[in-house]
Amino acid sequence: MNTPVLYGPIGRAVRKIAPFTEADSLGIYVAVLSMWSAAIGGTVTVSSRGSARPVLLWSALVAGTGRGKGTALRDARHILDRPLGRFLATHTTSGITSGASMVNHLWQQQEATAETEHGRDVRALVVEEEWSEVLRRVKRDPSFTTKLRAAWDGATLRNTTKEEAQEVRNPAMVLHSHITPSDWTKYVGESEAAGGSYNRILPFLLGSVPMLDDDRTSLPTVDGGDLADAYGWATARPRAITLADDARPLWRIVRRYARILGETLPESQAVFIERTAEQTLRVAACLAASECSETITGDMLHAAFTLVRRSVHDTVRISKGATSPKAKRQAPSLTDKVRARIEMHGGRATSSQVLPFVGATAAEVKALPDFTVTVEKAGKTGRPSTVFTLRGDSSAHTEEPKQAPNPQPASTEREQNRATVVHMAAYRPANPTVSAEQPSSLTPRTDNPFLALL
Repeated sequence: MNTPVLYGPIGRAVRKIAPFTEADSLGIYVAVLSMWSAAIGGTVTVSSRGSARPVLLWSALVAGTGRGKGTALRDARHILDRPLGRFLATHTTSGITSGASMVNHLWQQQEATAETEHGRDVRALVVEEEWSEVLRRVKRDPSFTTKLRAAWDGATLRNTTKEEAQEVRNPAMVLHSHITPSDWTKYVGESEAAGGSYNRILPFLLGSVPMLDDDRTSLPTVDGGDLADAYGWATARPRAITLADDARPLWRIVRRYARILGETLPESQAVFIERTAEQTLRVAACLAASECSETITGDMLHAAFTLVRRSVHDTVRISKGATSPKAKRQAPSLTDKVRARIEMHGGRATSSQVLPFVGATAAEVKALPDFTVTVEKAGKTGRPSTVFTLRGDSSAHTEEPKQAPNPQPASTEREQNRATVVHMAAYRPANPTVSAEQPSSLTPRTDNPFLALL
């Protein structure tokens, strides 16, 4: 139910390369959407209640080290490198650790392109593969989060501390970041999210994927003709994307239940999902632009909502991990302690081998139902000793003679120890994602889309 629909030409490209990469398809899809929104963000807007809003999608891939965040980013570049021309090479940056540096970067790009044929260009794709390092440094700059909010809103950015005033109107900056779950809970705090700084970012927890049989396999070539045509269409002139009539019933459901969910969840979780409705609208507008459409259909909105809803689900999971206390280690019982001592001594242990280590008297141990107590004499004059064994275990009295293992030929032994190669198809479902071309398998849009989270 939390599997996003990989929609349109972007979804088809992700599905094509998915069997040939060691990355979660979700991570590739999200990275492609963020890059795509940055590329078209200078000319494409989406109408929300009569006002134009940017289509900028800020995302965070949340996973442990070595879980495919970097691989997903490289695969996304593989998909969009040709359709977007030189955009990724000329508009990608990183290491923005202050509000002043953010404005300065966009202003310099604006000045450099002001006299070009296409005019001023304030698009920027900020990729932070070590986002925790950036978050550690930006805490020193109180203006960073303020300018971060303004950039996502597409509001005017200004630097007033320099001798030469810098002003950037209608910025089109997109942030795509990588972070571990522990660093997310450490640096992306509840207070910052409540102020609106980091609840503008869609986090996604990446799943693990099995290793490929052959790491020499390269990614297949993706036919980017559809996306190249859509990129040309989206950047040729300003485009305002609106909702189609068939999408409005679902849009009302998204807005209504987003509010209900925000009121139902604890405050520490609700602050991160306050922009669920607008994020859904932005994703849907990006999907519409990928098909050269100025209207958002019901299928586009549904596909967008499955993605944002997955982010909501992952946000709740991350915040639960941050607030729930660690499980306390349960102290072993007296039965467990005695059993461990008996097993340590080969199935039978005397009272001197058990009692000093379990913190109990002989009477307390004898009262346990899991053990058998016998008294053995050491010869005619020896002192008798109390022996504890596991009930039903006859190893204290008899011992089966050990048999030498039958020798096996060396070739047979090698075959038994040979590593088994498990093919990727054994792990991947036959249809890992639901295609938008199969509407019969989708959840009806009239259902409560937040039912699983309430």
